[in-house]
Amino acid sequence: MRKNSVKNTRINGEVQRVLAEIIRGGIKDPRVSPLTSVIAVEVAPDLKTCKAWISVYGDDQAQKDTLAGLKSAEGYIRNQLAREINLRNTPEIRFIVDQSIAYGVKMSKMIDDVCSDLNKEE
Repeated sequence: MRKNSVKNTRINGEVQRVLAEIIRGGIKDPRVSPLTSVIAVEVAPDLKTCKAWISVYGDDQAQKDTLAGLKSAEGYIRNQLAREINLRNTPEIRFIVDQSIAYGVKMSKMIDDVCSDLNKEE
């Protein structure tokens, strides 16, 4: 299976949907923030590994705690994923914190500040 095949794209979408459901409703760990979103999922073509980019609303400590909670619950998450999705192999999940939303908000604020400074000078 190639990396950008239709089958791989479908598997990525399905794994992302199921991961989001598991994180939202299945994990009871208090370290995992309730405001955690699964941004993207990339399953390897051999279905052995999976990278899951997550976004956590909150400060750096909330992100670190959520990442630690997800890593400790990885076995449970894989078990639930195997029950929901019938794949030949259940991928080993690696969670990565996605900083793109925070970066976009920061850049937008900087642009607004520059625009307001220009308007004051006129």
